[in-house]
Amino acid sequence: MKQESCCKALQEQGFKLNETTGYFQNMGVDVMAFDDIYPEGHQSGVSIIMHGNRVATNGDIRFEQTPGQWQPVPKQEKRELDVPANAITTSLRFPDTARHLNGFNPMIYPDFEFAYKVAVTGEGSSILVTVDLDKPVPERFLGKVCFNLELFPGALFGKPWIMDKKQGFFPEQPNGPVLTQSPNYLHTGDFRQPEAKADLKHLSGDNKGYSPIIADDLIAEPYAVGKRFTVRPDDAFNRFTLESKGAELKLYDGRMNHNNGWVAVSSEVPANATKGAIQWVITPHAVKDWTYPAVVQTSQVGYHPTQMKTAIIELDKREGNREMPVLFKITETGEQQVLSTSGQEWGQFLRYSYLKFDFTDIREEGLYKVRYGSSESAIFRIAGDVYDRGVWQPVLEYFLPVQMCHMRVNEKYRVWHGLCHDDDARMAPVDFNHYDGYAQGPSTLTRYQPGDAVPGLNIGGWHDAGDFDLRVESQSGEFYVLTLAYEAFGVDYDVTAINQDTRITEIHQPDGKNDILQQIEHGLLTVVGGYRALGRLYRGIICNDLRQYVLLGDSAAMTDNIKGNADDRWVFTENNPPRELTTAAHLAAASRAMRGFNDTLGSQALEAAVELFEVTDGTGRAQAAKIHAAVELLLTTGEQKYKDFLRSETEFIAGAIDKVGWYVGRAEKVMNDPDFTKAIREALPALKEQLVRQCGETPYGIPYRPHIWGAGWGIQRMGFEYYYLHQAYPELFDTDLIFNALNFVLGCHPGSNTMSFASGIGAKSATVGYGLNRADWSYIPGGVISGTALIRPDFPELLVFPYLWQQVEYVMGGGSSHFMFLALAAQRLTKEKD
Repeated sequence: MKQESCCKALQEQGFKLNETTGYFQNMGVDVMAFDDIYPEGHQSGVSIIMHGNRVATNGDIRFEQTPGQWQPVPKQEKRELDVPANAITTSLRFPDTARHLNGFNPMIYPDFEFAYKVAVTGEGSSILVTVDLDKPVPERFLGKVCFNLELFPGALFGKPWIMDKKQGFFPEQPNGPVLTQSPNYLHTGDFRQPEAKADLKHLSGDNKGYSPIIADDLIAEPYAVGKRFTVRPDDAFNRFTLESKGAELKLYDGRMNHNNGWVAVSSEVPANATKGAIQWVITPHAVKDWTYPAVVQTSQVGYHPTQMKTAIIELDKREGNREMPVLFKITETGEQQVLSTSGQEWGQFLRYSYLKFDFTDIREEGLYKVRYGSSESAIFRIAGDVYDRGVWQPVLEYFLPVQMCHMRVNEKYRVWHGLCHDDDARMAPVDFNHYDGYAQGPSTLTRYQPGDAVPGLNIGGWHDAGDFDLRVESQSGEFYVLTLAYEAFGVDYDVTAINQDTRITEIHQPDGKNDILQQIEHGLLTVVGGYRALGRLYRGIICNDLRQYVLLGDSAAMTDNIKGNADDRWVFTENNPPRELTTAAHLAAASRAMRGFNDTLGSQALEAAVELFEVTDGTGRAQAAKIHAAVELLLTTGEQKYKDFLRSETEFIAGAIDKVGWYVGRAEKVMNDPDFTKAIREALPALKEQLVRQCGETPYGIPYRPHIWGAGWGIQRMGFEYYYLHQAYPELFDTDLIFNALNFVLGCHPGSNTMSFASGIGAKSATVGYGLNRADWSYIPGGVISGTALIRPDFPELLVFPYLWQQVEYVMGGGSSHFMFLALAAQRLTKEKD
């Protein structure tokens, strides 16, 4: 009765601004206003969450109806909550010219700057959105400056809409015709800063059809125009209505000019309008008495009989009733109840309450599921061989081969991609701000001039997810984790043929060589090759043209593989001591793996590591990285000078034990220094306490602190590093965090989508990923997505949508290899208990 009264009261009060959460609530519907920080990733402005699903976002001013990720965005200046007035008012300024001048996605901005306010007010069952500008829109920008609300397309395909007296369905693909906007708006596809133009003259030549222009001046003709628009009128849980009190509403399909676009409802700011330039009334339908259905979260792979086993049950925080969790075994004749006991109350995390259901004592092998009320987990295994096949293996078997650059990659009848980037690379322009974090300073820092062809760069390396670039930290980070996995677990697995002479990789074709060593070799070839060619590390190798950068599909289509023309990728350099010394650590470690496999390459890697250690300043931000390099060089060479260096850094190491402890612990016994050991061990209890506090922040026994990207990669890295703390100091660091990190990635994570982040691994996994085949809504087995993101302030979200990079992207440098390491660690640790 108490719950029913609460729901009735909420319905009667309509949308109310909750001072604690900072957003409007009406039963199962929430409306956020400028809580989030990432408009490029469809996380900002006015957002609507209906009955557990985010349906609309980015309600804000833009300079076009269907902007892409590189279009100008506003700068948020002030956000004010007025609880008595039931309103949130946000002050903004357009455009945010500083946002993309930090070495990330530079662009040209329109020459019209203005300030504006967006007031969002709860009025009964509706939300009123009012936009006030500080000046009218100039005539040349009329029809361009608009207020948009983006709708998540993945939930709309085949679903109906109504605009005034017109009706339609949201199509699976964008449908023409298209409209051509006037060319006054200067951002049309030229994403380079004007001052960089002169630096590109020496790179002119036959561009063979490649163009820096993406037709952002083309948009889809609106599906409908009107004053009142209803989304999904057939669905009470997702139905909402937009009504404009002034400018017309126009329904656009943003996928017409951006494959990763969303559906958008847009109103153009009228001529001479300032106060009340836009006035919308948004009325989401709130289903009476709705509560969030319980979500039962378990590992999608399952559990070894000896390991801890806990299901996490996620509940609506308003739900006061409790059911009895039940564990069922699935047999030939159906399901059989095995265990039923009260769940342990954990408390509230984010917007939900949590129970924990411990079934560690169940050790009998078989298929199982957990039921809570009408909700169930996926079916999972309890088995002694649960990690022995199809868990860590797909990383080596599929993902790493598919990501290999400078190769043709075949899988029987299938070609994942052709031989690519055989024309790598030309020296990047100087004084140049490129996109995706690449920038070249006033010098190339090498003997090469801008535009020169640099030899030795067209071999080795892996594409970084769908972007195809080769960042040095991604390359070295990948072969470093592979090296440590090889050393820790003795991985010996051969299902792939890799031929560096013919540049052909054949998946599921053994060649008598250990795949993990071949992959370490492949990563070393690009980093060592670049170092020897340039006389220093490269920052990275990336396409020179935005049209190439957004390529979907076969990487072989990016360039013509003929060196020395305008489609060649660019190589960038930098002075970055922390990155250079971290790479030195990676090279020193990987040189060990090459002993007896490729001795020459191993010697070259060690030589580079030694040189980097000697010539790179290890003070300030680089101090921890130099310690890391010294640890790996000591483990590789045993030389006294690295012991002496580490001994001289004892005080810093003890004070930074949370950052350096996992790798220093690997060298402590080799140091054989009582004073060094004493200082380290005295610092460890504080680290233990810190980790206990962090892991206690969530019901998952692992901290969940996403910024923009989902937290999965960081959690995997934490588990990877913690494994070495456990190995060095098992009396202080037990194994729980390792298994918690692995289970988190395999499905035991917040939110209603309980799939495994590891594609193709587990009963339900991420089979739509942001990789080279994302346009096909497909995946790469063994790729590990970034995972559940946080829609601020408290909504965990994992959508099935291939273009949401902050949730479903694959990356190199640990994304998948850290997962492989954790699965191997679980395999080792559980077998030690047998």
